[in-house]
This record gives sequence, C-alpha cells and structure tokens, in this order.
Amino acid sequence: MTNETVIRHQIADYLNISNTSTPSFALMGVGFNTLDENPNAQTDGKTYIHQKAQTSQIKNYQTQFPFDTDLIASEEAVMALYTIGRNQKTGADAELEYVRVELFQPDGTLENTFKARKFKVAAAVTAITGAGGETVKVTGTLHGVGDPVYGTFHTTTKTFTVTV
Repeated sequence: MTNETVIRHQIADYLNISNTSTPSFALMGVGFNTLDENPNAQTDGKTYIHQKAQTSQIKNYQTQFPFDTDLIASEEAVMALYTIGRNQKTGADAELEYVRVELFQPDGTLENTFKARKFKVAAAVTAITGAGGETVKVTGTLHGVGDPVYGTFHTTTKTFTVTV
C-alpha cells in the first residue's frame, strides 16, 4: 500500500438546492475558494483525587464547515447560500442538506459510487462583500444540525444511499 496524500479535489461537496421532497444536489465546485471541515470536538474533563492531570473525554461535536465563495450567478450552490444571506432567512428556511463525498474511497460495488456523509446544516452567511472592481464574495459557515448520516453517493446520478 502506498502512502498517497489526499488532495482537496478528491473530496466533493454537494448541496441540496431543491425545495421539494425530491433532492437535487448541486456540486459545490466553481465559485468555492474554500470549504473546510471543523469537527470541533467538545470535551469534558475531570481530575480524580489520585491524579495531577485532568482526564478528558469527547462528549460531542459541533461540526462546522466554513466557506468562502465568489458570487457566480450561474452556480446553483453559490446562489442558494447567497439567497439565504440576502433574504436573511432564519430557522428551517436557512437549513439545507449537504453531502461530503470522499472520492478517494470508492464503494467498490458500484461504479461512480463513493463513501459519503450527509449532514443537515444551518447556513450562516456572515458577509456579502466586494470592493469596487472586485468579485463579490459570499462567506459564512454551515453549522451541523444533529448527527451525520453515513452512506454512499453516486456522482453521476447524484443520489445518496444510507448504509447500515
């Protein structure tokens, strides 16, 4: 087995842009300068009477996906985020489905199918900026809502399938 470094293009990100019960996943590609994953493990610590140092354990995660995009009107995923910020949507109106696909981990049973995680996220758009003569940028964070769902994603049909 080789020690192959994973490059960013080997992780694909998709945003459900549909307002119906039938998902329509748009690739978060063109226009996205960064889209990071911060699991943000939350710890609980305690020092027992026989210890000098604290014992810590992970109690939960507050997953965040900070993003930085160029505002490109023809890119559906960018426009979905822009619209949330522009219209100052809140609550369920600012929540989306987001799928992170690991293209470096093929499923092995179906062509164009890879391991993936689906998140419900609250899209917090923090800025829509742009100086004279510059591209308008949309920045913010996708905050995880609840637990991720594990499965596979077919990159041609753009369908997510839950694995048990």
